[in-house]
Amino acid sequence: MTTTAAARARIREFAVHEKDTGSCEVQVAGLTERITALTEHLKTHSKDKATERGLLQMVGQRNRLLRYLQRANPRGYDALIDKLGIRGLRASA
Repeated sequence: MTTTAAARARIREFAVHEKDTGSCEVQVAGLTERITALTEHLKTHSKDKATERGLLQMVGQRNRLLRYLQRANPRGYDALIDKLGIRGLRASA
């Protein structure tokens, strides 16, 4: 779980403007942090199916947010995936 200080730092780093707390970029950064933590948890607790299901739901939510961001702000999308170090979405055929 993230601490309040860590969450505030993440929000400051990815915020679009001064009072931003819920933009697409901030949400994707938060989900990425949680996905990374749950992935590490599942490496040692491989039979934890409830956590695995939650992880898959978070990955789906992050993908939906990234798809929206890719359409709405392509430059912001490219900058975000570079900053987070995640793979981009595949181009639809």
